[in-house]
Amino acid sequence: MMQWLKRLKKLKGFTGILFLLIVAFVYAMFQGGFVSWFLFYLVVPLSIYSFLLFLYPLSKVEVERTIETRKVYSGGKFSAIVRVKRNNRFPLMYIKYKENVSSTLEHTTSWKRLAFWGMKKELTWTFEIDHIPRGEHVLEGSTIQVCDLFGWIQKETVISNKKIILVFPNLTEMVYIPIETRYDQGAALSRIQTMKDTSMATGVRSYQPGDRVSWIHWKSFARTQTLKTKEFEDRQSQDLFVLIDRTPSNLFEEVVDLSASIMQAVVRHQASSGFLSLGENRLFLPSVQTEEQLQRVLYHLTKVQAGLTKPVEQVVLHDGALAQATSLLYITSRLTHEWIDSIQKTAGNLRVCTCFVVKQKNEKSLKEEHSLYQYARSRGIQVHNITKDRFAQAFLEVKRS
Repeated sequence: MMQWLKRLKKLKGFTGILFLLIVAFVYAMFQGGFVSWFLFYLVVPLSIYSFLLFLYPLSKVEVERTIETRKVYSGGKFSAIVRVKRNNRFPLMYIKYKENVSSTLEHTTSWKRLAFWGMKKELTWTFEIDHIPRGEHVLEGSTIQVCDLFGWIQKETVISNKKIILVFPNLTEMVYIPIETRYDQGAALSRIQTMKDTSMATGVRSYQPGDRVSWIHWKSFARTQTLKTKEFEDRQSQDLFVLIDRTPSNLFEEVVDLSASIMQAVVRHQASSGFLSLGENRLFLPSVQTEEQLQRVLYHLTKVQAGLTKPVEQVVLHDGALAQATSLLYITSRLTHEWIDSIQKTAGNLRVCTCFVVKQKNEKSLKEEHSLYQYARSRGIQVHNITKDRFAQAFLEVKRS
């Protein structure tokens, strides 16, 4: 039934023009005179063109889309060149072009273009979005519509040309400083994490009280009868664990941007970190150290939405990934008493906990927040308010405290 209605709709303009041509001819035959025949001869070429347009194979039109921006970041500029080609020079009056996009891009800009085609074989124009939102967007294809001078005949074709656009979080270059430092036993006062790499000895030195027996160089002792201790290369280690809060918030995009920037800084400084994102599509990576692992995190943060339907403190209590965390970095836009209590129950091995609370610029702190932060400090949790313009100094803020 629907197909018949579509066919009737297509024939509507054709029958209307045919009826107009017949009426003009009958009027000229009965009325006679210059004016009536002039109107008839005026209608004839327009009707012939409309008939030819009705028969024109619009399906042979080709559309090429070239995306100029290779890697797009949140809030950046997206640009694409559209070329519409055909293999003949049949005159076309107007062309209405529409780019079919996913719902995530419908309100960003106008994806329609009206142009006079004429006898050209190719039309080219550029689509631009100045502030494209983060996420996975889809360009489904193109819809092309042509019509005659008065809109009597309208033809439309849909050309499928699917393209996925990934808009990554807005990354900020930052100075990375390890939050916690420890030796192979106990905590150290230095903020630079160092451990002895006992897999390779770099030399020997005189024995000192407190050196391990396993570090004694027995071959040297057999030769000189003097205790010598092996020297090992110091290496940095990082037990940082990053937890992102995906509770719906007006500052969720800033939370994602800060999380992505921190993970990039960790990997670029040859450190490692665990990563946990709680929500409908949970992602847990026990170690993020290589560029490939970083790209997996960035891909997740590109598509992620604020989909945490339950309070984060309830979800944390039932997630075993935090059980072995020793140095936790929590990124959120809202800290609660319940989260502070739940994280201490969940992470039994936790030694250092730092919270970045994302705020809007010039936002004033409330009295309730001051009391909450004091409560957090009494539990050994450092809390730092941070705005988007201070992301680059995030780790320096921790160092100063």
